[in-house]
Amino acid sequence: MWKRCGIFQHFYCGIILKCVLIDFASKKCIFANEKVKFMISERDFICKKYSFSQEKGTVTWEAPSNIALIKYWGKKQNQIPANSSVSFTLSECKTLTKVAFSEKKINDKHFSFEFLFEGKSKPDFYPKIEQFFERIEKYLPFLTAFHFVIDSKNTFPHSSGIASSASAMAALSLCLMDIERKFTTMSDGYFYKKASFLARLGSGSACRSVKGNPIVWGKHPEISESSDLFGVELDFELHENFKNYQDTILLVDVGQKQVSSSVGHNLMHNHPFSEKRFEQANQNLSEILEVFKSGDYDKFISIVESEALTLHSMMMTSHPYFILMKPNTLHIINQIWEFRNITKIPVCFTLDAGANVHVLYPEKYKNEISDFIKNRLSAFCQNGKFITDKTGVGAKSL
Repeated sequence: MWKRCGIFQHFYCGIILKCVLIDFASKKCIFANEKVKFMISERDFICKKYSFSQEKGTVTWEAPSNIALIKYWGKKQNQIPANSSVSFTLSECKTLTKVAFSEKKINDKHFSFEFLFEGKSKPDFYPKIEQFFERIEKYLPFLTAFHFVIDSKNTFPHSSGIASSASAMAALSLCLMDIERKFTTMSDGYFYKKASFLARLGSGSACRSVKGNPIVWGKHPEISESSDLFGVELDFELHENFKNYQDTILLVDVGQKQVSSSVGHNLMHNHPFSEKRFEQANQNLSEILEVFKSGDYDKFISIVESEALTLHSMMMTSHPYFILMKPNTLHIINQIWEFRNITKIPVCFTLDAGANVHVLYPEKYKNEISDFIKNRLSAFCQNGKFITDKTGVGAKSL
């Protein structure tokens, strides 16, 4: 028999749009009225009743990195973005995570886990995993009932400005959701929204690494279902010009960044230009939405390159200030500008929080850009290395 759990009701204009139903016989919860549009709050992701029908098991997911076109830089409490952002999900730069779980023999409230990175124990990662579990325990109360062995690896260099924390936290969140799905009933829509929600609590941009392209994170007035809590796919058809877009990542520096993204985000709190920057980002998102519909390459290039340079200008004008770009980063940018001016090929660059350069271009110019990268840009890469990637379809179970 189904009964309504009244604390999980939403009211809008006096109409109940959604409620959580609990089956007290099986102790499983599901979401009703899912096709009705409604505002989702954090409490919608809490399910306190489980049917522990499985004592142990293994789940494996891969999640891609993403490259923001409109940058998120600066956040509020509880990993809430100071401005909305939009990203391309990548295809080849990804994290593969396997989580083995087994019921704990001692029933306590402590987390029990091991973490392996590329097959080797990594105790220095434990504090971040511990912090992540603390943040999400209220949404996944089964975390204290099991021991977890987390085995993770990347297809690209860690901590070098290719959003490794985004793909890592997205993959781990999807694994944990896959485990929760064994104890409850849920729809695919709920599964992916909650996975994105959880990933955000580990690394903000990780919420954009769950689904395909493009992904918007942050409440924006022109995107009806956008949210500060999770990433959402755009609800319109992307222009042909931006489908299967190419991204070659030039590895200028594959070492550890001097300043972490977390530190950089915090420096936006008292930044002299922060409020104007947040306004600019939201306005640029409005403009790029129109570009995605029109297919305007020139406007796309203008917005994307401006966003990249603005991101790094925020770093250079914070207190304390810092620079993540390297001399070869600037050499590459100037080479791209010169090549574009001569050939009229719509190739552009963007930067994440690091020295590496993402070279973005339409698939139909792949041969020309490939030659350009090999013959001219690879000389500015560390050991001549770069990664050829493209837009992808999001995470998947393995």
